[in-house]
Amino acid sequence: MKNNVLTDHTLIIDELETSIKVYNWNSILPFLPKGSYLVGGYIRDIILGRVTEELDVDIVVPLNAIKIGEKISNNIKSKFIILDREREVVRIILNNIYIDIANQVSSSIEGDLRSRDFTINSIAFLFDNKCLFDPLNGIEDLTLSLLRTHSEMNILNDPLRILRCFRFVSEFNFKIDLNLMTFIKKNKGKLNLVAKERIAYEVQKIVNGVNAKEAVMLVKKFNIFGSDIFYKDSFFLDLKKINFSELNREEKEKFLPLFFICQILDVSSLEKLKFSKSAIAKTKLLRKWYFFLKNKNISQLNEQDRFKLHQELENVLPSFIFYLPQNLRLDWLRRWRDKEDKLFHPSNLLNGELIKKNLKIDDGPILGEILQYLSRELAYKRLNTFDEAIYKAKQWIEQNAPKCD
Repeated sequence: MKNNVLTDHTLIIDELETSIKVYNWNSILPFLPKGSYLVGGYIRDIILGRVTEELDVDIVVPLNAIKIGEKISNNIKSKFIILDREREVVRIILNNIYIDIANQVSSSIEGDLRSRDFTINSIAFLFDNKCLFDPLNGIEDLTLSLLRTHSEMNILNDPLRILRCFRFVSEFNFKIDLNLMTFIKKNKGKLNLVAKERIAYEVQKIVNGVNAKEAVMLVKKFNIFGSDIFYKDSFFLDLKKINFSELNREEKEKFLPLFFICQILDVSSLEKLKFSKSAIAKTKLLRKWYFFLKNKNISQLNEQDRFKLHQELENVLPSFIFYLPQNLRLDWLRRWRDKEDKLFHPSNLLNGELIKKNLKIDDGPILGEILQYLSRELAYKRLNTFDEAIYKAKQWIEQNAPKCD
């Protein structure tokens, strides 16, 4: 065993069979015809000793994947989905286990394995003989933490695999084979042939990995998503200079993915790739305040601008923290972590209904302005009680409400 990677076939098979029993998907095995085998990420993760919340199981059968999948689904009463009717690829969902069944596409198992994306995913467990088949030395590549492909054509058959290289860097801290690197540089434009939703999904995997920083740096180095001209108005940072130790574990998991997305994609790209409206809106906010502070010293912000900044960035501030001067970051994080800090977490002592009832005003712009004013007064500690809020609201109306002749 090297680097905690299982290399002994007997140990790997024992772990596989134990896992199948523990996760209770062995009930489908009797329905699989002779010549069926397990392949892909499930075996890879067993070898790496990797535990995931959701299990992705890939099974290859000689023929009739749809009929076999339907029969299994009916017998174990699970959800059944046809992913690709023409190529006969189906999915069975059993609790938190996703079992994909597909037809063998080559005349032999080895032919199928040689057509898979990377060698680390080209290791098969033959159900009939209960043995491993590793013709491309995928186990050795796992011990070397090396990502390589048997054939460049395997990547071109689905160009999304170009992006998947960076996902494996992010998830497993793998090195990319030099030949594969050269191929990526020459063929990155082929990603334009891939459905936008698939690219967005892969980007999300990249930015959520434990080694996301290294993967994102590579994506930027390869300039995967565009040219330097395209990024001239970007707000990318030099990731080599950033130490994320200021964030705790929970903050890293929750806020670094958005920060990393902003390091490789601008708003226009997010829209083209059909990212969620929430991700696009948050990116716009980060971009807005980055350029605002780039043109205006943060220490010179007036009360209204500073309040507006915290109001708009309240839910994503740790994603923005690395755009701030180094000497401010820890203090801002400390205050943001304090949910009672009314500047970093703007709130109000009154709601709209109470203001309307006590001040006899209707819904409209004035009500919104009063709420904003009271929230800002509370943030700057010029307001403490309900009665003070009512008094200040009355004062504001006298000074700012339109006068009628």
